[in-house]
Amino acid sequence: MIKRKLRNLVSILLMIALIAAGCVNNEDSTANENEDGNSSAGMTRKTVKLYNFKVEMAEQLSTLIGEFEKETGVKIEVDTCGGGCDYSAGLKTRFNSGDKPDIFFVAGYSDLDLWEEHLEDLSDQPWVDDIVELVKPAITKDEKIYGMPLAMEGWGFIYNKTLFSQADITGPPKTLTQLREAAEKLKAAGIQPFENGYGEWWVVGNHLLNVAFSHQSDPVAFVESVKKGNLMLIGNETFEQWLKLVDLTIEYGQQNSLQTDYNTQVTNFAQGKAAMMQQGIWTQLQIDRINPNIAIGFLPMPINDDASAMDKLQVGVANYWVVSKTSQVKEEAKAFLNWLVTSDAGKSFIVEDAKLIPAFKSIPANEEQLGPLATDIIKYTKEGKILPWMWQRFPGYEANSSQMAIQVQAYIGRQIGKKQLFEEFQNIWDDFLMR
Repeated sequence: MIKRKLRNLVSILLMIALIAAGCVNNEDSTANENEDGNSSAGMTRKTVKLYNFKVEMAEQLSTLIGEFEKETGVKIEVDTCGGGCDYSAGLKTRFNSGDKPDIFFVAGYSDLDLWEEHLEDLSDQPWVDDIVELVKPAITKDEKIYGMPLAMEGWGFIYNKTLFSQADITGPPKTLTQLREAAEKLKAAGIQPFENGYGEWWVVGNHLLNVAFSHQSDPVAFVESVKKGNLMLIGNETFEQWLKLVDLTIEYGQQNSLQTDYNTQVTNFAQGKAAMMQQGIWTQLQIDRINPNIAIGFLPMPINDDASAMDKLQVGVANYWVVSKTSQVKEEAKAFLNWLVTSDAGKSFIVEDAKLIPAFKSIPANEEQLGPLATDIIKYTKEGKILPWMWQRFPGYEANSSQMAIQVQAYIGRQIGKKQLFEEFQNIWDDFLMR
């Protein structure tokens, strides 16, 4: 009965959309043919192009879209770019070539500024009031909501509890000294402490570097001051401390970490080849496929020995679903997003299939279904022990963090030293300041 009502509701919404659009021709529309090859009642079948960022949920998303197509008759064409693929570059290429997706992903703050002119205002959508307050600011501008949050996510060091127990580590390390002691015990037990995925620029430039920015006394004020040229990255004590953490992971990590990509890192960790890796909740699906019985959890990424300040995870929203302002099927695209967070199939996809922490008040986060990584993220969030995602506020967004990532990788590869690393950081920010 519920599914029947949902189908009727979505059908009514789509019919209203077609009437409102005045039956405008859609260049991407294809004929909805029956078995004889004839168009159904002379109508056209709408096609919505979706450019997906989350490669780890591609299979589950495809299944979900199949359900939506059955219920509504609207076809959704998905193209996935993620992992080692440069999503931002791919998205820009599509817009420049005229092959614009109808639904795609943007991050908050600086990325919203970059794409705002192309985005449909979604403030009037029925799901807006249901969004968790924590995730609204990044996608809000001039009191308008431009995107639907995909999920709450977080990262830190994911650790193998069984390997920790084998090394006689009795409690999870929460300070830099405790982390070094744990690494020593693991090494002494013949266990590789870290599996570093430093071949991926975003692992280094977005997540690893974020630790240095998020641990500033006032991270937002710090970034804004550096952007304006009022503060410098050179000589910053927190950055100096952060580099000690980087050095620790290199010292106790595998050789040639710069040649380790995302898939290799997660696979090796899941197979028990290392006790820790810097990664996020999005790895749960892949880890489950490789080793469903592995006991894992999150550790903070400490840069000093202040336990209360270091015992935090970095939590936020990586991406928001958005709709192209010029799309000829924007009403169908909006209907899909609304269906995603209101239908039984959509809610099941979020929590059970994709194992995402819902960013909506009305969708319960079932920790048993989501897995142990989500359990830790939810726990830290409820306790207020979270750090902000700062790279989304950088000038130039990923262009900035990718350039800094190159310098961190050069440092990891011993091509440059600490002094030059921080000088290069400052040069990158100064270049953006002059634009």
